[in-house]
Amino acid sequence: MKRFEQYQRHLETLKRAYQEDLENEFIISGVIDKFFIQFELGWKVLKQLLQYEGESIARSGSPREIIKAAYTCFDFMEEEMWLCMLQKRNDTTHIYNEEAARQLVEQILDSYIQEFDRMSSAVQTRYGKVLDKIP
Repeated sequence: MKRFEQYQRHLETLKRAYQEDLENEFIISGVIDKFFIQFELGWKVLKQLLQYEGESIARSGSPREIIKAAYTCFDFMEEEMWLCMLQKRNDTTHIYNEEAARQLVEQILDSYIQEFDRMSSAVQTRYGKVLDKIP
């Protein structure tokens, strides 16, 4: 699955945030942008997996609907975490406050990257070689 490959590649880039100068406002902005992209790839991977599983919601579902459906279908899903990330993703377009941006970066580093990583491992474990066959 090409999107899952992108998800993994972007996750490795996002993980590099741990090694960056988080006092630099450009780095902070970059981490937030990478989080936005990672979240987008994440819910779209979930959507493709739901399609593969034959779930009808995957044809037209919003990110919130996809997350809720994925929670019922996949035991690796942390619904509250993903819904929180959805809210933060939505809020990223309105972050003008430096302190709010720093707090979001802390959440990304403390929780969200681990959740993205956990999903990556779980998808690989559950789907293995079938991933290449999922459109």
